[in-house]
Amino acid sequence: MSNNKRALKGGEFLIKDVDYTQVFIPEEFTEEQKMIAESCRDFIQQRVLPNVEELDKHNLDLLIQLMKEAGEMGLLGISVPEEYGGFGQNFVTAMRALEEIGKGFSFAVAYAAHTGIGTLPILYFGNQEQKQKYLPKLATGEYIGAYALTEPEAGSDANAGKTKAVLSEDGKYYILNGTKMWITNAGIADVFIVYAKIDDDPNLSAFIVEKNTPGFKLGQEEEKMGIRGASTRQIFFEDAKVPVENLLGERNKGFKIALYILNLGRIKLAGATIGAAKGAINYSVDYAKQRKQFGTYIANFGAIKHKLAEMVIRTFVTESLTYRASQNIEDEEEALKQEGMDKDRAAIEAIRQFAIEASIAKVFGSEALDYVVDEAVQIHGGMGYSAEMPVERAYRDSRINRIFEGTNEINRLVIVGELLKRGMKGEYDLLTPAKEVAKELMAIPDFGKGSEDYFEKKHKLVKNFKKAILMVAGAALQKFGQAFQEEEEIIMNVADMLMLTYATESTLLRVEKLSKMYDPEKLAIYKDILDVFSFDTAWKMYKIGVDTINAFAKGDEQQAMLMGIKRFTKVDPVNTKDARRRIANKLIDDGFYNF
Repeated sequence: MSNNKRALKGGEFLIKDVDYTQVFIPEEFTEEQKMIAESCRDFIQQRVLPNVEELDKHNLDLLIQLMKEAGEMGLLGISVPEEYGGFGQNFVTAMRALEEIGKGFSFAVAYAAHTGIGTLPILYFGNQEQKQKYLPKLATGEYIGAYALTEPEAGSDANAGKTKAVLSEDGKYYILNGTKMWITNAGIADVFIVYAKIDDDPNLSAFIVEKNTPGFKLGQEEEKMGIRGASTRQIFFEDAKVPVENLLGERNKGFKIALYILNLGRIKLAGATIGAAKGAINYSVDYAKQRKQFGTYIANFGAIKHKLAEMVIRTFVTESLTYRASQNIEDEEEALKQEGMDKDRAAIEAIRQFAIEASIAKVFGSEALDYVVDEAVQIHGGMGYSAEMPVERAYRDSRINRIFEGTNEINRLVIVGELLKRGMKGEYDLLTPAKEVAKELMAIPDFGKGSEDYFEKKHKLVKNFKKAILMVAGAALQKFGQAFQEEEEIIMNVADMLMLTYATESTLLRVEKLSKMYDPEKLAIYKDILDVFSFDTAWKMYKIGVDTINAFAKGDEQQAMLMGIKRFTKVDPVNTKDARRRIANKLIDDGFYNF
């Protein structure tokens, strides 16, 4: 771990330049990481995909069997330390494994819930006795884990949960009463991380609850639009007796645990969306190369090439930003450990530090996947609507991702809210860069030297995107003050600008790093991806910026900022049609996602 890599704090990308040497890209996976990914890929292809229809019929015995097989292969214990029977692999490795598992439709949901939110609260917050008791069994699949936070009246506002815990008279048990809903793995789990308020505490506490606990009851399987192969049920606590030693972490601190684990779940969801998107692309290009209309394969039509290329672009960008953030988390964790912090505390703090990037990855990844599966159905035409085709299932299964782990609306609020909170706390200075942009608006525009090379121009574009955000957000904050938090439409716009900027910068840094690894001919296709995405982003940033400015500014201020947004989103022309055709042609020639 070098200090160079740890140059940025979470969210600080908005106000600092980033060098390509500071980011990790997927092309740098180690041989061990590739081997683990291959094991996951083989398991999905050989054991899961042949059984997805049966899983969709709520065959829980089969789901349990597949989870236990994954455990026997070590796939459930990738993040669990060796001392507890796991592989003890790092964060990026776990993300790479999850990407491959993401191709397994609803099985991926069961897997992710178990290995993430079902296991890691015990790893990070459990005491030694709790870890020794539960982690080895969770790592091998002897136990399956679940996470119970949501309630009928407490979804996005999770701390409003009404499930209560009261200490028994003999002091040996907490007596739980309440209802949880939308609990993934409920029908197959042995161990649940359950949140409840002790007495009249203002915040939740967390408990480890076993399924054979007296007073613990399961509801019926939910009939869902998608992810039908993942078990989802309500759970009920009717004077459920939970041993006092099963309190996880400290009393009244459970809501903090929930937030940390949600941040973790968000970036892990992004990892799974990458695999799901690549799977949908592979199904689509395969079909397009076999389906004939008007005497030729539909893969030869420009309209289909446009779709295939855009599917590739959004997937490549999601991959770029997600692994960049994942490595940031890993580097931060290693740095904190070197500074003497306990390893579990370091992992928690590293995830907290990059909560903004985790939310960006979750929102961008889930919306990119929704686009990919929608176009996959379209490419398949009428067959895409048939349950015979895997893209029909992919389409249905994708939709939950914009709701899981905090809705995308909540996550957009988190992105902006967390950034402003850190700025106000003095973790970094947002005010000075915002003032500098305001000054720049009044100065004579800098039209550039005209001699920048390819990557210099792209970095200048990204820097201008950041200026656009600082200009718009700074003026809106000045206008509304404390009432800014009520201007959700503006906050959503600022969040979109932040996401697009982080996505563009992540892709730029990846392609720039590839320029040191690939010859110009091989690099050309990646420059096409960057060209199309950055060009499209510039126009999106312009439209979002104009809409936001018009929402609060008037008169001279409005005119000055409208001129500013035009300046900051100015982009060189790109022949996006030809670039997309080259991207699509590579996909068609290869026959699968190979970027």
